[in-house]
Amino acid sequence: MGQTQKKIALVTGAGSGIGRASALALMKADFFVVLTGRRAEPLQQTLDQGVAEGGAGLAVPADVSDPESVEALFGRIRDECGRLDLLFNNAGVGAPAVTMDELDVQVWKRTVDINLTGTFLCAREAFRLMKEQQPRGGRIINNGSISAHSPRPLSIAYTATKHAITGLTKSVSLDGRAYDIACGQIDIGNAETPLTKNTSKGRLQPDGSTRPEATMDVAHVANAVVHMASLPLDVNVQFMTVMASKMPFVGRG
Repeated sequence: MGQTQKKIALVTGAGSGIGRASALALMKADFFVVLTGRRAEPLQQTLDQGVAEGGAGLAVPADVSDPESVEALFGRIRDECGRLDLLFNNAGVGAPAVTMDELDVQVWKRTVDINLTGTFLCAREAFRLMKEQQPRGGRIINNGSISAHSPRPLSIAYTATKHAITGLTKSVSLDGRAYDIACGQIDIGNAETPLTKNTSKGRLQPDGSTRPEATMDVAHVANAVVHMASLPLDVNVQFMTVMASKMPFVGRG
């Protein structure tokens, strides 16, 4: 496949937003990027753009919440790439903005399945491959979000999963030391993507008002991911917060 001299990266949720921007930036940084997500068409669009800009990669649709789908994804990586140097655990979903007594338990479970269990499943398979491959080791970066620290109103499912990602990151970081596996977390605030298109128009605040919030170009997030990914394995960014300077964060105010 011609990627033998390149480091191999896997980006989940690579069909749009932060995942797409990060995948394209990693291709420009000379990674061979495996792109995954549930929908084949946007993954192929990301890949086509990256190849047109001189990059290389492979699109493999998968559902990160499904253990068999994740195992098949990593089987492709093992068979076609031979190793994995980087996993960017980016895939995630939100939930309706309602009070917790109005949140359907199936919505809660779906949010946990994708945001938390999906991150675990991909990290588990990456850990297994990185532990066994030669040369040994690799890096895992988890997308935590500002909500890993401070919640928005009416966001209990999303916030709970993102707080849990912090614990998962710490555990993987600790358990990976013996195998040269570094794990860090990037917490992102108000990057401009299709999912945050209404942020500059107005978001619900803790006092019940709706006010516009500052945003930033998603390219800054992608550049931060590349920086974390490009460090040698004896150096780790444990936690990085990248946010629009004037967005509400501390106290959400």
